[in-house]
Amino acid sequence: MLNEKRIAVALPTYNAETTLRQTLMEIDRNTVAHILWVDDGSTDGTVTEANRLGLYIIRHELNLGYGAHQDACYFEALKRGADIIIMRRPDYQYTTRLPSAMARMILYGTHDAVVAAHVLRKIPLKEGIPLYKYVFNLTLTLTENRMIALKLSEYHSGYREFARSVLDSVPFDQNSHDFIFDNRMIGQVLTSGFQLAEISGPMQYDRYFSSITFRPSVIYGLGMLETALQFRLARWNLDVPSYLNLIMHKSMTQSPSPESLTYNKQAWVY
Repeated sequence: MLNEKRIAVALPTYNAETTLRQTLMEIDRNTVAHILWVDDGSTDGTVTEANRLGLYIIRHELNLGYGAHQDACYFEALKRGADIIIMRRPDYQYTTRLPSAMARMILYGTHDAVVAAHVLRKIPLKEGIPLYKYVFNLTLTLTENRMIALKLSEYHSGYREFARSVLDSVPFDQNSHDFIFDNRMIGQVLTSGFQLAEISGPMQYDRYFSSITFRPSVIYGLGMLETALQFRLARWNLDVPSYLNLIMHKSMTQSPSPESLTYNKQAWVY
């Protein structure tokens, strides 16, 4: 705990057998009250390794997608009474030593949500990032900043933090179950009037831990642009998609009832 606040670290996992231990060893257990590990139908030894490490596992027997991962993580964190929820992908491209610093940005009341931006140790292309990914990421970030009227360093980080008040308020269960989930969450945070911040986080790129290839990258990029356009149209009151229509989800502004915390429970294995 930190300042009497319960912090949960959510780790959405798919085929991360080789990085589980490294990720877990860096988490400060004196600060973090809960570590929630959601396995999305891994086909390697991820679940066996997680059991060996003594982790509490929520397992999807089928691969439901990155967004479904996060739904499960957030519902479980709320159910356990977490005040601050930190999500990061356990592929060891992101340091796990930031929870205390990120949590303080919420504890001191200056922000409600935080995104950890990549800070590469070397020149991006020398670090092994394919040229098309580097160009795509840079172009998408510039375009989204223009459309959403933000100045984020990037929108693609898998390292995010939310105050409980955010997850109690936004209809995150209405988001896509693929990687566009993260972008829609940003739209929901801003639409709800919460304060979004950014923190620098050391990152190293490893092509062996990054499985998204060219075609999925293009689909992802188009989805990000679509989300930015939807946010802009919603701000102009021209067209409001369901995941940004907060009026439709007033019930989410209250603390979730136990019945609302059984998301997809039939797909979980404990």
